[in-house]
Amino acid sequence: MKILLIHSDYLRYQVKKKTPVAEEITDEMKDGEMEECLSVFTAVEESDEGKVEKVIEKGVKEITDTAEELDVKKIMIYPYAHLSSELGDPETAVDVLKGLEDSLSEDYKVHRSPFGWYKAFQLSCKGHPLSELSKEIMVEEDSEEEEVISKALEAEETLESRWGVLEEDGSFHEVEIDGDEVIGYDFQGNKDLEDFFVYEAGKKKKSGEKSPHVDLMRRHELVDYESGSDPGNLRYYPKGRMIKGLLEEFVSEKTREYGAMEIESPVMYDLNHPTLKKYLDRFPERQYQIETPDKSVFLRFAACFGQFLMGHDMTVSYRQLPVRLYELTRYSFRMEQRGELTGLRRLRAFTMPDSHALCGNMKQAEEEMMTRMDLAINVLDQIGIELPETLELGIRCTEDFFEENKDHLVEIVKNYGKPALIEIWDERFFYYVMKYEFNYIDKLGRASALVTDQLDVENAERYGITYVDEEGEEKHPYLLHLSPSGAIERVIFTLLEQAGMQEERGDKPTFPYWLAPTQLRFVPISDDQLEYVEGLEKKFDHVRTDIDDTDRTVGKKIRQAEKEWIPFVAVIGPKEVESGKLSVRIRGEEKEKEMGVEELKTLLEEKQGGMAFRSLPLPKYLTDRPTFVG
Repeated sequence: MKILLIHSDYLRYQVKKKTPVAEEITDEMKDGEMEECLSVFTAVEESDEGKVEKVIEKGVKEITDTAEELDVKKIMIYPYAHLSSELGDPETAVDVLKGLEDSLSEDYKVHRSPFGWYKAFQLSCKGHPLSELSKEIMVEEDSEEEEVISKALEAEETLESRWGVLEEDGSFHEVEIDGDEVIGYDFQGNKDLEDFFVYEAGKKKKSGEKSPHVDLMRRHELVDYESGSDPGNLRYYPKGRMIKGLLEEFVSEKTREYGAMEIESPVMYDLNHPTLKKYLDRFPERQYQIETPDKSVFLRFAACFGQFLMGHDMTVSYRQLPVRLYELTRYSFRMEQRGELTGLRRLRAFTMPDSHALCGNMKQAEEEMMTRMDLAINVLDQIGIELPETLELGIRCTEDFFEENKDHLVEIVKNYGKPALIEIWDERFFYYVMKYEFNYIDKLGRASALVTDQLDVENAERYGITYVDEEGEEKHPYLLHLSPSGAIERVIFTLLEQAGMQEERGDKPTFPYWLAPTQLRFVPISDDQLEYVEGLEKKFDHVRTDIDDTDRTVGKKIRQAEKEWIPFVAVIGPKEVESGKLSVRIRGEEKEKEMGVEELKTLLEEKQGGMAFRSLPLPKYLTDRPTFVG
């Protein structure tokens, strides 16, 4: 690209006639005038094709360097094909011109003259030695792509913070590790909270022990590694896909009931989009980057981009706040390091329910955060993760926020129902001043965050998200970032880890009834009862039933049902056919129960409650089923 930079008293233009390559324009672009400005005449060239982002980046630097030297705050971008005899295609030219406009608008008042129109113009040049400068923007081919590491991720390495425990009565105890001893708080009776602190403080010793859920997810033919894909991208067998789908449906329905409007947004975004690029630098994760024929892109790591860009285009009144948006991102991507990838606990591709709320002031943001916390507690409790017993509450905030908003933090702790670990930063490196998390502490002492909500004080301004207040003035809202369950994969991980702990204690592990792939198995003693069982099975609507029609003995059939953690098993022999009663084995109970059909149906309806339901994910007869994991 070639540019001619002229320090101008003024530049005025008026559109006269359309050319065959003209872009579509609004009436506002048909004429324009700017005084005391830097006029930037541009010609986009053939060599710029396929390198739009880098051309924009270099062009912006040249223009801003000159503008700063001249102390100019206004820029007029003017397409001028006569600067080059090797012009690029019109699409590339418009992309570059719009990119320059968007990027420069962050810090300057910018007007762009339309591309592809004949125009009359008047220009007055200042006439000093720096008033006319010509530049050529050259972009060399990269020999090797470098990983883009966010500034927030780099900052995290040097982050200074102190740790403490905040109790429900508001008392705060600073904690630290002295050698192998944790001092400052008596963790007796709450080993998980202590393990949480040790892990988060980076003092957890590595263990060679394997996470129990990895064996369970394969043993139950739910999920498996996929050697044909990138590491951290998994395959889901029918039973695993059903469980994942039910969780997705349930969490989405509960979030819609809370009042969030469900949207859908793209899975990939321009790595060099000026607003997104600044956000990436404030997000402490590695990006999953790919090259398309047109540009460098990153795969989203949350629904923030789509919802914020949508928020930028919305018209919002203070009367409508809080505005709640929601998307189930299947999938989100993070370039986790290969050594960090573990089964369902840490992935490169995951499903994240993501809800953002626009709030008018701090008071409204704090009230909305409490409403959303109640939503999250309710969601996890109904899924089958008991709170507060199962998860530990973590809070992270700046020193200033802690001092000014401690009452709000105590309210969060009270609402959760037990003491929380709190990390207090000396200064803010991220886009949020505070967030809370619900963390599962596994048997290896590692913390895995599920629910999180963040109080964002940057992105509304960065993305140009506004609302109109009572006086008719535009204001930037606070933004809240909630995942009401955490990543769906991590929810499954937690359920399996809980089950693994039950198994280790000698208890009978179970899936929550509403997630059990088979909820009721019919076991005929012989083929003589098969026809009767087939008729009986049809009476159980809204129950995932299957039939063990294999030639195994009854004992082996029952043991197989035990291995699959099937919650209800009905054994049918000649006695049951004659009496019409069922001999039912309920998982976790010692003795069989004799039950009538209607009695069992009622019990199963109560177990299902109002939870999401899907039909059996596999063929009804066991002999018709393939084996997915040998």
